Amino acid sequence: MPALKKLSRQIGGLVITLWIASLVIFLLIEAAPGDAASIMLGTNAAPDTVAALRSELGLDRPLLWRYAGWLGGVLSGDLGTSYTYGVPVAGLIADRLAVTVPLTLIATLLSILISLPLGVWAANRPNGPVDTLASLFSQVGIAVPNFWIGLLLILGVALGLGWLTPGGFPGWQAGIGAAFEALILPSIALAVPQSAVLTRVTRAAVIEVTNEDFVRTARAKGLSRGRALWRHTVPNALLPVVTMLGLQIPFLISGAVLVENVFTLPGIGTLAYQALSQRDLIVVQNVVLMFTLIVMVVNLIVDALYTVLDPRLRGRV
Repeated sequence: MPALKKLSRQIGGLVITLWIASLVIFLLIEAAPGDAASIMLGTNAAPDTVAALRSELGLDRPLLWRYAGWLGGVLSGDLGTSYTYGVPVAGLIADRLAVTVPLTLIATLLSILISLPLGVWAANRPNGPVDTLASLFSQVGIAVPNFWIGLLLILGVALGLGWLTPGGFPGWQAGIGAAFEALILPSIALAVPQSAVLTRVTRAAVIEVTNEDFVRTARAKGLSRGRALWRHTVPNALLPVVTMLGLQIPFLISGAVLVENVFTLPGIGTLAYQALSQRDLIVVQNVVLMFTLIVMVVNLIVDALYTVLDPRLRGRV
C-alpha cells in the first residue's frame, strides 16, 4: 500500500538521520574545551586523582569505543549515569520531562488559541481595528524575547498583582492545581512569540486563499461571507499554518531552556543548562539527542497532517 510504503520510508529516514545526529552530537561535545574530570574535582586536584576519575568515568578509552558504548546504551535504554548527580540519566530526564512536556503543550495550545482566531479575524477585515491590533501584536511578540516576557510577567503579574507564583515548581504530588498554577506564567512567556509568528502566517494564508477562484465562486453562488470563510477559506489555509507550527517546535524547545531558568523550573531545559556548565557530558549528549528525536517525530506528525488537510497528497507515494 502506498501509505505503508511512505511510512516505512519516513521511519527509515528518521532512524538514519538520528544515527547521523548522534554521531555529530558526540563529536561536537567531545571537541568542546575542558575536561569533565578536572572540572568535577577542581583546579587544585592532584593529577593522579584526575586520572583515576577519568578511568572510572571511561574518559580514557578511545573515542570510537566511547561512542559505540554510548550508542549501544541508548539502543538498550541504558543512558548511563550522570557524572554530577550520580543517578541514571534516564530517570533524571524522565523526572525533568514531567515539567517540560506539560509546559510546552500548554504553550503550544495557548499559541494556537490566540493566533488562529486573531489571524482569521484580521484577514477577514483587512485594515480594520482587529487587523491593526494583530499587526502590532505580531511585531511586538516577534521582537521581544520570551525570557524578557517572563521577567515582565514575574514583576507585573506575580510580584505586582500577587495573582500567581513568581517561580518554582511544587511538584505534581502537591496537586494538579498547584502544579498548573506554577506553569501558567512560563507557558504564556513561551506562547507569546510563537503566537505572534502564527498570527502573521494565519493572516497571510487566509488572505491568499480568499482570493482564490473557488472562494469567489462560492460567494457568487450566494454563500455568505462567514460561511465561505469557515467552510472553504480557513480549512484550505491551515496547511502553511501547520507547517509553521512544526517549524516552531525547535524554537519552542530552545525557548524552554531560557524560560525554565527564569522561572526556576526543574525542567529539561534547566537540566541541559546545568549539565553543560558542569561538563556533565553524558547528560548533555542524551538531552540533545532527545531534543533531536522530538523535532523529528514532530516533523513526521506534521507530514502526516498534510495528507489529512490536503486530499491531493493521499495518493502520492
